[in-house]
Amino acid sequence: MPDRRISRIRRTTLREAFTFAVAAAGIVAVAASSAVSVADDSVPARIAIVADEQPIAAANEAIAPIAEPAPAPAPVAVAVAEVAPAPMPEPEPAPPAPPAPPAPPVYADNLDGWIRQSLDIMAAHGIPGSYDGIYRNIIRESSGDPQAINLWDSNAAMGIPSKGLLQVIDPTFAAYHVEGTPFDIWNPVSNITAACNYAAHRYGSMDNVNSAY
Repeated sequence: MPDRRISRIRRTTLREAFTFAVAAAGIVAVAASSAVSVADDSVPARIAIVADEQPIAAANEAIAPIAEPAPAPAPVAVAVAEVAPAPMPEPEPAPPAPPAPPAPPVYADNLDGWIRQSLDIMAAHGIPGSYDGIYRNIIRESSGDPQAINLWDSNAAMGIPSKGLLQVIDPTFAAYHVEGTPFDIWNPVSNITAACNYAAHRYGSMDNVNSAY
């Protein structure tokens, strides 16, 4: 059988809790009503304060100078190093010019010059002979006269007289003429070189001739 004392305690506690809750709700309602009333009373005053401050702020804005925009920073010059062009390569040294050929010798137009010119031509062609040997035979044969001619010996009798400085007949001159000289038996240099060429073939050299040859 249930205990009636416990049931009575539970009913008393529930009643008290309900009563406390109703009382608390009333207190909260009264406090909220008071807060709303106070808030309603302060709104017109706040609006009035804000309205009073608006003209002052506007006046301050009118008086304050307009700040000028800050000048743009000056462009920073960037130094660009100029790159020097690469030096041109030095030109190759020109090869040395070959030496100029020696000037041809100048020979006197006399017996000495004729002999010396003949000796140079003979040396170029490998014909032996000396100045003294040539000079000695010229003096014996023609006394140094390039126009000398023999009209009384056996050669003259055959129609081929001896001619020139070394008294050469035409067939001998034609056979032993040396290139580089005029083909002229009366030319002093041509006469000497042809006669020396003939003497080299027959006697070894004009130096070996001491009489008619």
